[in-house]
Amino acid sequence: MKFGRGFLSAVLVAFFTLSAGCSFAPVEFYQLQRDTQTMNTAIEGPAVLIGPVKLADYLQREHILQRQPDGRLLYSREGRWAGDLQEEIGLLLLRYIAQQTGNSHIALYPDRVGVEQQAQIVLNISRLDSGPQQPVVLEAQWRLLDAQGLTRDSNVVRFEEPHDGDLAAQIKVQSELLQRLADQLAVKVKAFLQPKKAATSTTRNKAKQTEDKTVNSPASITDVVAEPQVYRF
Repeated sequence: MKFGRGFLSAVLVAFFTLSAGCSFAPVEFYQLQRDTQTMNTAIEGPAVLIGPVKLADYLQREHILQRQPDGRLLYSREGRWAGDLQEEIGLLLLRYIAQQTGNSHIALYPDRVGVEQQAQIVLNISRLDSGPQQPVVLEAQWRLLDAQGLTRDSNVVRFEEPHDGDLAAQIKVQSELLQRLADQLAVKVKAFLQPKKAATSTTRNKAKQTEDKTVNSPASITDVVAEPQVYRF
């Protein structure tokens, strides 16, 4: 059967139109939501290093995964992360821990230039996902290290919360669970650093008192007065 040139042209136009329609499906990009309130943090404080923050392999990708009722994970066709999820989580934790501890002397691993940390948080997130009919689940293990790299505290946590169904609602709840984790870490960091902060404050006060005494006390000058001597002959 022979087809005219016009028929073949029409078929090709239809094919490329359909292909273009499939290729340019709308894609939505998402970020973790951070609290927008103003941070009131102290200028000075013991240095804290956050990280390494390690994510499970299935989370290290651009597409947002959706968990199905049977446990499978499927790519979301329209939803993708706007940036690197690992870095996003690290920045969220940094902001909340700084806010809750009142300490701005916090760095995110591996950006540790000039930081001699007194405490370090090592975090391993093994699960952070949800689905249209599945709740948001966050599972993680954290360790709190001292200045020598020794473990001073650790815990394995699991948080679970329902959501309203759509992808935006899921990301919102994921952000809230990460904030809950950050609050827990902030309490541990603050309790661990409190004695160090108190000791530093005491040392500074003693140094200031010594300086004040030196400045304000009168000069210690011994006036030697020659005692009159009487010679008898």
